[in-house]
Amino acid sequence: MASSNQDAHNKVAIITGAGSGVGRAVALAFLKDGYRTVLAGRRADALEETISLSGVPAGQALAVSTDVTDKASVQALFAKTKAAFGRVDVLFNNAGVNAPGGIMLEDLSIEDWQKVVDTNLTGPFLCTQEAFKAMRDQQPQGGRIINNGSISAHAPRPNSVAYTATKHAITGLTKTASLDGRKYGIAVGQVDIGNALTEMAKRMTTGVPQADGSIKVEAVMDVDNVATTVLHMASLPPEANVLFVTVMATTAPFVGRG
Repeated sequence: MASSNQDAHNKVAIITGAGSGVGRAVALAFLKDGYRTVLAGRRADALEETISLSGVPAGQALAVSTDVTDKASVQALFAKTKAAFGRVDVLFNNAGVNAPGGIMLEDLSIEDWQKVVDTNLTGPFLCTQEAFKAMRDQQPQGGRIINNGSISAHAPRPNSVAYTATKHAITGLTKTASLDGRKYGIAVGQVDIGNALTEMAKRMTTGVPQADGSIKVEAVMDVDNVATTVLHMASLPPEANVLFVTVMATTAPFVGRG
């Protein structure tokens, strides 16, 4: 589902969490489609590895070591993007973490809670805020923001209060930003992913806790299915928007959760 937009090769995308997993897969898809792509993440070596895997010319990609929980770091990311490429057409808010596994709600430390909230919610807010400013001020005005939600934005797993709460909050961020972005020509959408096979999801192939207390192996899908979905969302013309989409392993137990 590659972009059919003839202007795609002139567009600029920022992808957070681009050093691994979903972020890496999406970055590779955007680079191969011709986007001038800024890869953001904590580990510069992982970002450079993603660029190397793409095989694109050096001038098409930029790795920027970024802490999305830090306002100054996010501001620097957008400043470097504009200095290198002149504008921002697409932001994929992807960076995220989970709390340590197996900890019950009543035992979760405030430190672990705060780390998840800072990365999964405050980070996307800070990036959205800077994207709004950039997209408002550039000519032509506008752009597109795509948030990485989760099927956890709809139904939780056991012992996942921090992750699930932040992913529900991302839905609120998506809806509000979609409304507030209209006046600037900014489209905002969300991809809710279920069981894409990344390092984070490998445990699903050996068994994960279910709502009834049992442990079961769950179906997974190739993460490239997420990448093509996000690329399609980004390729739409300004007058069209995928507000929400769920992409998941066909037989994942999402609709039966709980």
